[in-house]
Amino acid sequence: MKTQTSCRTDRAGLISAAPWIRVPYPFQWGAPSFDAGEAFAMMMTAFVALVESTGGFIAVSRYASATPLPPSILSRGVGWQGIAILLSGVFGTANGSSVSIENAGLLAMTCVGSRRVVQISAVFMLFFSVLGKFGAVFASIPTPIVAALYCLFFAYAGSAGLSFLQFCNLNSFRTKFILGLSIYLGLSVPQYFKEYTAINTYGPVHTSGRWFNDIVNVPFSSKPFVAGILAYFLDNTLHKKDGQIRKDRGKHWWDKFRTFKSDPRSEEFYSLPFHLNKHFPSV
Repeated sequence: MKTQTSCRTDRAGLISAAPWIRVPYPFQWGAPSFDAGEAFAMMMTAFVALVESTGGFIAVSRYASATPLPPSILSRGVGWQGIAILLSGVFGTANGSSVSIENAGLLAMTCVGSRRVVQISAVFMLFFSVLGKFGAVFASIPTPIVAALYCLFFAYAGSAGLSFLQFCNLNSFRTKFILGLSIYLGLSVPQYFKEYTAINTYGPVHTSGRWFNDIVNVPFSSKPFVAGILAYFLDNTLHKKDGQIRKDRGKHWWDKFRTFKSDPRSEEFYSLPFHLNKHFPSV
């Protein structure tokens, strides 16, 4: 990150050090190894990414003016995300793949929800990954500029989630309790885990098994994960006696979107291009 402290990209050193052409190839960092403990830790990490990505799926469908996501479409997206994580490990990218919340905010800011734009962007990313000089130009963008963009993108992405509260009964004390507690603990618990790790160089859960430490410390360091899991747990365990719980939760608004074929517009929004729907059906 020290190469990005200057607001002049020609002083970062990334452009001059990057090769003109570099083709990524599988297992470029050596043969893969397997450890059962690390595998379980990675599965927990992927589960955390799944929870965060689910919010990204919903935000994108919201800003693209599409119908609410049917469960089958969400499952298909999760499956493709799993393939992306597998390819990330094969090519040794040192990071997993999850839904880009930044792109959800960019979609909201530009109001461009065309699938063709995403396809062209994917071609550009493949192009810049091979031509190192061009990719280094984007990698050398100063941190303050990236932070300014994040302020806009995450504001839009967060407001997409808050907009769904209009379907809940915000006059209900049950709804207020779930909302307030999940947001409060969703912010405070991960902050505690991160500050503890920064001071002690290890997380609050510190045993002889590093894989077990990761299984516990990683999910509780994610704000969306903690807030989402807690809200889901409370929403399904706190019940009312007057029978108004369904209306308080707003679930009656989503009944007609529970299956793919229940809304004729789903075919337009969620069918895959290039006849891929024959091999990967939406239902």
